[in-house]
Amino acid sequence: MSDFDNSPVNLSKAIVQPVSLSEYSGKKVEIDILRLDKVHPVISGNKWFKLKYYFREALQQKFGSILTFGGAWSNHIIATAYVAKLYGLPSIGIIRGERPSELSPTLLAAKSYGMFLEFIPRESYSRKNEEAYKTILANEYNQPYVIPEGGAGPAGITGSTEILALVEINRYSHIICCIGTATMYKGLLNASLPNQEIIGIPVLKGISYSPTKFTENPEKIKFCKIIEAYHFGGYAKKTAELIQFINYFYVQTGIPSDFVYTGKLLFGCTDLVINDYFSPGSKILIIHSGGLQGNASLPAGTLLF
Repeated sequence: MSDFDNSPVNLSKAIVQPVSLSEYSGKKVEIDILRLDKVHPVISGNKWFKLKYYFREALQQKFGSILTFGGAWSNHIIATAYVAKLYGLPSIGIIRGERPSELSPTLLAAKSYGMFLEFIPRESYSRKNEEAYKTILANEYNQPYVIPEGGAGPAGITGSTEILALVEINRYSHIICCIGTATMYKGLLNASLPNQEIIGIPVLKGISYSPTKFTENPEKIKFCKIIEAYHFGGYAKKTAELIQFINYFYVQTGIPSDFVYTGKLLFGCTDLVINDYFSPGSKILIIHSGGLQGNASLPAGTLLF
């Protein structure tokens, strides 16, 4: 693919689907979900939005390869490997932790897309955002274009602002999404309308999420809400209650989710509705940010889809 603007994702599949559970009965709220999980089987959810402007710059500046960071089950790693292959760029994945005896399905797929995998100790990985360490990597791998973990950074935020162009944004009083690097959350906040509350459900434990980390706009800060009660123990942690809810939600709505990101988001949103967080008349948009491939780490039969 030489024409960058020929997007590999099918945004017409990003349907807005009404959601109705018995738990919502009598609450007098309307809930829709933006199905970004449907736009591509690999570049799922928000990944294209967070990657597109990094790849555009890499191609414009004629970089010879792409380097990025992630864990063994990273949605970002698999998406980056796939997009790099589409545009004919070799890719390098700097993977957190020691090389396992067997690669995860995520890493096997990334490798099949041509990504070279370099495993590094967690201590070294923690330096991934240090300029000195990035210089070491650049010299070692022949000056690749470096994309931050999760697409975090200005280019990823800019791409994420385009997500809300897929919906009638003025219909909604609340927009809710999960938070990892918070790249998408920042983009949604930037694109939101006045008086529109943007709720973030972090999937990590023990991270400080002050609203001032997301925007310096005092008007936006007032409508920036982070609710940290639904991480289920931390990143990629799960409980029987969460798995049960993911299956229940799928049976009731036909919408699949994952235990790392969107399952926690949907559980949190449902719990907030049950506990009257939203006032009567609220119209809520949930952003389904994909990530279903992470479910491959679960034993067969754990989920119903």
